[in-house]
Amino acid sequence: MPAESLREVWVYLAATPLLSLTLTLVLYQIAFALYRRARFLALLNPVLLTVAMVVTLLTLTGTSYDTYFEGAQFIHFLLGPATVALAIPLYRQFDKVRRHAGALAASLAAGSLTAMATAVGIGALFGVDRAGLVALAPKSVTAPVAMGIAEKLGGVPSLTAVLVIATGIIGASLGPAVLDLCGIRGKAARGFAMGTAAHGIGTARALQESEIAGAFSGLAMGLNALATAIALPLLWSLLF
Repeated sequence: MPAESLREVWVYLAATPLLSLTLTLVLYQIAFALYRRARFLALLNPVLLTVAMVVTLLTLTGTSYDTYFEGAQFIHFLLGPATVALAIPLYRQFDKVRRHAGALAASLAAGSLTAMATAVGIGALFGVDRAGLVALAPKSVTAPVAMGIAEKLGGVPSLTAVLVIATGIIGASLGPAVLDLCGIRGKAARGFAMGTAAHGIGTARALQESEIAGAFSGLAMGLNALATAIALPLLWSLLF
């Protein structure tokens, strides 16, 4: 079949929502199979591989993101129910959460403030402008909340989304190794740290370790989003 005919077929298929949805799911399965075959090597994080493959394919075929997202938005919709579903393992570990409430509160405050301060501080050190700093500040918060914060503070939500995803991938890839180096072995502590620093992607990685780690990671992700949504606008108005 001539190249022009193949392109016409692709343009026709790309206009159907089912193609983008199927393509995303298939690419993720390929990425996860590679990740599992490599014995969960951090550099082969399936989210990172899937994003890279989707971007490459869209670039090679000249398909716009809007066209792709029209079909893939169902996966985006499922992020909400998936996040709510994290309440199930959290409910099962509620007694542990209640016993360690004080330590969790202190950890949340330290982790949330550190994430914001280091992002803004390092960005300012390298001469990042105000809009860039706004995009950087909520990088450790789950994407919908981070984008809302950035928009309220005058930033660019799309840039924030990219930084949030990058933070999650890096945290999920390197987080377990860093925790091992620091001698942190407790499942609850590891999960809470992953959720605070790497939101949903980190929580998915924590769930691979254990249900306890996943439950505490989901809790940290939600609490960090709430804490940052309240604290960051207040701190920003005071500092800037």
